[in-house]
Amino acid sequence: MPYAVYILYSPSRDRYYVGHAEDPDLRLTRDHNGRRNASTRPGVPWEHKWSRWFATRREAMAFEKVIKSRKSRVYIESLIQQAG
Repeated sequence: MPYAVYILYSPSRDRYYVGHAEDPDLRLTRDHNGRRNASTRPGVPWEHKWSRWFATRREAMAFEKVIKSRKSRVYIESLIQQAG
């Protein structure tokens, strides 16, 4: 089953959030902007900026870990730029 790694942006906090999900649009609407996720609640509303699909959850989680391990806003913004 395919999974996506996605990047969200909160204009009110000027922050990015990186996650993975089977349905990133549902997760954004229901959990992030629906205030069901404690770590993203303060940044509502969140905007979808980027996503990449993977064949398995394991692959998606591995790439999410790569992004988060870099701890780099520049890297996140470069991913968004490459897609746009």
